[in-house]
Amino acid sequence: MNMLSPALVFGINGWLLAALIVLGVVLVGFIVLYFIGRKMQKKNDAVMKEMMANSQTVPALIIDKKHMKLIDAGFPQVVIDQTPKYARRTKVAVVKAKVGPKVSSLMCDEKVFDLIPLKKEVKLKVSGIYILDVKGVRGPLVKEETKKKGLFARLRKK
Repeated sequence: MNMLSPALVFGINGWLLAALIVLGVVLVGFIVLYFIGRKMQKKNDAVMKEMMANSQTVPALIIDKKHMKLIDAGFPQVVIDQTPKYARRTKVAVVKAKVGPKVSSLMCDEKVFDLIPLKKEVKLKVSGIYILDVKGVRGPLVKEETKKKGLFARLRKK
């Protein structure tokens, strides 16, 4: 018995059949990613709502801010143990601030990180060690504009 391939039955060239298969796999991949993303967004919204409910406003003096690895940031061991292993080596936005009588390492989002001024007193909306929002004590906060210097500007400086 002679079996015919699907390409011969439908009169499709081999390269066209391969392109249709690849297109179908990509389409299925996008659909799966869409539903996974929607599920993760709902979970993130629930966590943020809970964090906003448990937040408190504290005055703080910002000492330093920078991006560093989670392991090197000086967070308590409990925080490092709770993070997934693949995320421990990623760089996060870390703010060193004097909250009350002690200096604390706090973590924040990139949107908030850009608003935090150095060596100034601010009011932080904090949930645990995570900074949710920042407000200026004396006037509004302005986002710092840091432009990257071009190659020639760096060479002229040297």
